[in-house]
Amino acid sequence: MTTTTQRSTREWQAADAAHYLHPFTDFKSLAAKGTRVITRGDNIYLWDSEGQKILDGMSGLWCVNVGYGQQDLIDAATTQLKTLPFYNSFFQTTTPPAIELSELLAEVTPPQFQHVFFAGSGSEGNDTIVRMVRRYWDVLGQPQRKVIISRNNAYHGSTLAGGSLGGMSGIHAQGGVIPDIVHIEQPFFFEHGRQSRSFEDFGLEAASWLDRKITEIGADKVAAFIGEPVQGAGGVIVPPASYWPEIQRICDKHGVLLVSDEVICGFGRTGQWFGCETFGFRPDLMTFAKGVTSGYIPLGGVMVGERVARVLVDQGGEFNHGYTYSGHPVACAVALANIRFIQREGVVERVRNELGPYLAKRFAELNEHPLVGETQTCGMMGAVQLVKDKASRTVFDSSLEVGMVCRGHCFGNGLIMRAVGDRMIVAPPLVMTLAQVDEMIGLIHQCLDLTLADLKHRGWL
Repeated sequence: MTTTTQRSTREWQAADAAHYLHPFTDFKSLAAKGTRVITRGDNIYLWDSEGQKILDGMSGLWCVNVGYGQQDLIDAATTQLKTLPFYNSFFQTTTPPAIELSELLAEVTPPQFQHVFFAGSGSEGNDTIVRMVRRYWDVLGQPQRKVIISRNNAYHGSTLAGGSLGGMSGIHAQGGVIPDIVHIEQPFFFEHGRQSRSFEDFGLEAASWLDRKITEIGADKVAAFIGEPVQGAGGVIVPPASYWPEIQRICDKHGVLLVSDEVICGFGRTGQWFGCETFGFRPDLMTFAKGVTSGYIPLGGVMVGERVARVLVDQGGEFNHGYTYSGHPVACAVALANIRFIQREGVVERVRNELGPYLAKRFAELNEHPLVGETQTCGMMGAVQLVKDKASRTVFDSSLEVGMVCRGHCFGNGLIMRAVGDRMIVAPPLVMTLAQVDEMIGLIHQCLDLTLADLKHRGWL
C-alpha cells in the first residue's frame, strides 16, 4: 500500500480527482484546481504535503476542541479497539462505554437531561429530532402537531431531514424540503436590525417572528422550534441577549417543544458547557456531535429532556428509529476520554474566564481595518464582516465573492479562516495559548491587508 511519504502532492491530487467526491464541492472546478493535501496535525497546527505549517482557525470543522495529538484520546481508541471494536445497541444489548458515556453526559449537560439517544453525526441527530418530536406528540394523542419551525441561514446538517430543518437555500434547491418544515428570519442585526432602536430591542423583534409564525400556522399544529444558540455555518451570527429568553417564553406560551442544536456550540465553545447555558434558555431536546469527541472519531446524538423522555419511556411503545453505529463502543470510549480531559484541564472555565474575553478584545481591534464593518465573538468563535464602505456599511456585490478572495489569502499565508459570503469566521481549538491568539490575530490582519490591496488592484474599491 502506498504511504504518504511515497507520493508527491501532484500524485495525491490526481488520485483524489479520479476517485474522491468531496462534500459541498464543485467537482469539476476542484479537479482542475487540485486539492490541498493535509498530512499531519499537532496542537492547533496542521501541515500539508508541501510542508507548509497552517494555524487551524476552524478546529477542523468546528470540532477539534482539544487540539490535535491528545494522547488520552488516542489511547482510549486503541484500548477499546483491542477490547471490543464494535457491537450494536439493537436487540436489547449494550456496551460498557455506551453506558458510561450516557452517565457522563447526564452529568455535564443541564439538569433536565438524563437520557441520550446516540447517532453517528449531527445530521443524524437532527434526523432523530424530527422523528422523536413527532413521536412524542403522537403518543400524547396530538398527531396533528407535526410542523417544526427553524430559521433562514441556519445549518442543521445536509441529510434530507437535517437539510430541510436548516435554512440554506442551496441545499433546498437540490432536493427540496420535506413537508411540515417552515422557516422564520434569522436574528442577524447587521442585515435585519438597522431599523431597531438597539441591539437588544432587535432581539425581542426577531423573537416575535416566531410568535407570529406559530399564530399563523396554529399552535395546535406546531411541534417544535429548533435553533443553534449561535448560528455557526451561517456566519457566527451571535444573537442579542434578549433573544433566547423571549424565544423560551414564546415556546412555553404555545406549548411548543424547544430544541437547541449544540453541534457547534456544545462542549465549551461558548464558555459554558453548552450554548443554551450561555444564552439562558432551557431546551427540551439538544443535538450534539463534533466537540463530544473533538472530532477524533464520529459520534453524535440527542440529549432528551425529562418532558419528552417521561412520555416516551413511561407510556411505552417501540420507537422505530436507530442506527448501526448508535453507541459505537470506540466512539463512546473516545468521547469519555475527551470529556474527562475537558473537565480535568478546566477547558470550559478557561474559555469563559480567559480565552474568550481575550479573543473578544483582540477581535474588537479588527474594527479599525478599512474592510471591516463589524466584528462579533462568543467564547471561542469570531466573525469579521467585510464591507465595501465602512462609513455606510455598504456590502460588496455578492457575485464578486470577496470573502473567497480573502479566504485565498488566508490559505496562502498559513491560516485557515472560513468565508461565509463576505463574513470571515473562526472557531479555533479551545486549548490555545494567549500567544497563539495573538499569532492568529496577526495573521488575520495580514490577510485583510492583502485582501484590501488585491481588491484595489482589481478595481473593486
